[in-house]
Amino acid sequence: MPATLDVPQGLPRPLTTAALDLLERCEDELLVALRSDDTAERYVHAHLAALRAGAALVAVHGRPTSPRRSGPRSVWEMLPAFDPALQEWAERFAATAPLRSAVEAGRTGVVDEAAAEELLADAEQFHRVVESLLGLSALPLAG
Repeated sequence: MPATLDVPQGLPRPLTTAALDLLERCEDELLVALRSDDTAERYVHAHLAALRAGAALVAVHGRPTSPRRSGPRSVWEMLPAFDPALQEWAERFAATAPLRSAVEAGRTGVVDEAAAEELLADAEQFHRVVESLLGLSALPLAG
């Protein structure tokens, strides 16, 4: 997880309806994670919240072009193209994606409570970073 709340500079652009929808879905995922007593469910919803927040940036900035790659790319691969300061966030959430997939596939015991809590805290912080990047003021989530 990035050690500080790094907010890259110079990114604000007009918000799109898609970005606002994705941020709302991010908040919904965070609330589900916060309210869940199931460790695996917390983990999945925390990761999905971060994914929605990252996708909101893509919705505003568009898919970056890459001379080396023309096929589909994950949100985590695209974020550093918007600003290199997003690299650590992208690496953090890309590293947790395989565990989320394993949980969604029905594997049990692949995440523990500490991992779920850490991912949830990171997702909440990333949500605040994204809202700052988009010129929105982040409000605390209702618990």
